[in-house]
Amino acid sequence: MPPLLDFFAQGAALVFEPLALVLIVIGVVIGLTMGSLPGMTATMTVAVLVSFTFGMEPVEGMMLLLGIYGGALYAGSIPAILIRTPGTPSAAATVFDGFPLAQQGKAGRAIGIATVASFVGGVISVAVLAILAPQIANVALAFRSPENFAIAVFGLTIIASISGDSIIKGLISGLLGMFLATVGLDPNLGFPRFSFGIDVLTAGIEFIAVMIGLFGIAEGLTRYRAGIDTGHAEQDLSAVRPTRGDLKNIGNVTFGSGVVGAFIGAIPGAGGDIASFVTYNEAKRWCSNAVPEFGEGNVLGVAAAESGNNASTGGALIPTLTLGIPGDSVTAILIGALLVHGIRPGPGLFESEPGLVYAIFIGFFLVYVVILVLGLLGARYWARLIDFPSMYLWPVIFILCIIGSIALRGNLLDAWVMLGAGVLGYFMRMDDYPLAPMVLGLILGPIAESNLRRSLQVSGGSLDIIYTSPIAMTILLFSVVSLFLPFVRQGIRQYQS
Repeated sequence: MPPLLDFFAQGAALVFEPLALVLIVIGVVIGLTMGSLPGMTATMTVAVLVSFTFGMEPVEGMMLLLGIYGGALYAGSIPAILIRTPGTPSAAATVFDGFPLAQQGKAGRAIGIATVASFVGGVISVAVLAILAPQIANVALAFRSPENFAIAVFGLTIIASISGDSIIKGLISGLLGMFLATVGLDPNLGFPRFSFGIDVLTAGIEFIAVMIGLFGIAEGLTRYRAGIDTGHAEQDLSAVRPTRGDLKNIGNVTFGSGVVGAFIGAIPGAGGDIASFVTYNEAKRWCSNAVPEFGEGNVLGVAAAESGNNASTGGALIPTLTLGIPGDSVTAILIGALLVHGIRPGPGLFESEPGLVYAIFIGFFLVYVVILVLGLLGARYWARLIDFPSMYLWPVIFILCIIGSIALRGNLLDAWVMLGAGVLGYFMRMDDYPLAPMVLGLILGPIAESNLRRSLQVSGGSLDIIYTSPIAMTILLFSVVSLFLPFVRQGIRQYQS
């Protein structure tokens, strides 16, 4: 038997043990439950439960954690679609078209599309992980501070594309998010800034708390202003499972977003939140003539965001397994779990523990199969949650938002930040300021700042370190195009009208 097939056989023998299979299902169920609660991120859930795997065999522990990882990342789309409140940061882009679909009575259809797209993105990422892991890891390793700065800048230029009718208001919102991200300790020098002598502010502004407030509290306040008993669209539950026409419609976008998401996930520190915004923006660019337009309830937007963020999971495992470098915060915890068992991720892992490595490949594929089955079976029931009386639903959502924000760091400040962000988001929505750019600024601003300053420290203050990097300059060139293209399109529309 060829070595590769032998390795897959070893991995399959470990995964198809009854306990390992049961742990995959349990992990997905836990991930679905926690990921659907605002603020309960995949990172938090994995971090809380990782200690339960220390007494297990390595493969069994990894199956549980991978199930939680994939399940939580997918489940973040459920509240994003139903109540405009992303369960996880990576589901923020799903709000743009998922929630408008729910308003049109198509929440079940949106969840069905999100489930299929998540499955496709996850499977693509597993395939990329299994086939191209060493090669992609080498490319990701070439990304130093200048290249990571360029990637963050490229992500920030997406603000122009998700700003709606007023690009200027979108840029103001993004800059406000970047400013909020500067509160706390300086990332390079470690001294407090913009804390105004308040000790608790030195911990910084938690962007997940801001996100919960902007999308959850602000939406609730807007509902109350409009009249909490005004009702909502009656949900059509006959079209929960995507039709053949839906699958054909989203096929190219889902596959393309999965490939892009897997590559972004392979860049250490990128994660599903960046992947979802980038793939959503690229889908919007690819399908510029889509009807309805992106942001008005187009299933292509849901498919792109969900395929991209779920594809980042397998991508994040590439540098984790082959280089011992975490691709995101969850994989950093996975490294710790392996180290507890005396297994050190890195180039030698494929030779010393081939059975474990290929068990991870097979197990992660099974995770997404379970997600597909449970997601489609449960979509009809999740869509019914929106029929819960609003006078009872929104107070429950407010309580969950408060609990979720406090649970982030056990810090009461995060609850106040969340409430303040909710009030700010409410007034921003009244004046038609888009909220998504602020979240993007909060996420990508610190990444851009820390990598730029680190680059300048290495180069002695010279920007040549960026100019002389072909990869960084190529990405920055795309950033310029991405920034100005929406202005050009807006000018063309104004000229034609």
